[in-house]
Amino acid sequence: MSQPGHSPLSAVFLLHIALEVPLGIQGIWAPTSLPFLQLNNTTLVILKLYATLVLGVCLAAFLVYPLPEFLPGKRALAIGLCVYHSIVSTVLFQSPRFIPFSFGALFETYKFTPEVLWGGLHGLLGLGFVTWWQGTVAFTQMMRKTD
Repeated sequence: MSQPGHSPLSAVFLLHIALEVPLGIQGIWAPTSLPFLQLNNTTLVILKLYATLVLGVCLAAFLVYPLPEFLPGKRALAIGLCVYHSIVSTVLFQSPRFIPFSFGALFETYKFTPEVLWGGLHGLLGLGFVTWWQGTVAFTQMMRKTD
């Protein structure tokens, strides 16, 4: 049963958690086991700091997921996550190879790398948050009219 003021498009908050929480958890407890090249002490500290930020934002996404769509805090988090995923997508698309993994020679000829896949997933999430935003504007407009 859907509660009033709650859209199924809010699943984008859960998709954000699904994409980010593995990196957050592994970045905190076992950063050296992440498949990244050239990890030194400085990058490990930065990775741990980023992982704590990721886990905090995942917790915020989990907490706002069941809230009504018209609440300003939920909308602010959504637009922030939209900007975040859009920027991360661009950074990953433009980054040099830093994940020593390949999908095979065929995919390499098309320049389809883990970085591109990861960037594509972030881009889809950015688009998902834009879709959520536009799809829930009606909830906000209805609440504004009832005041």
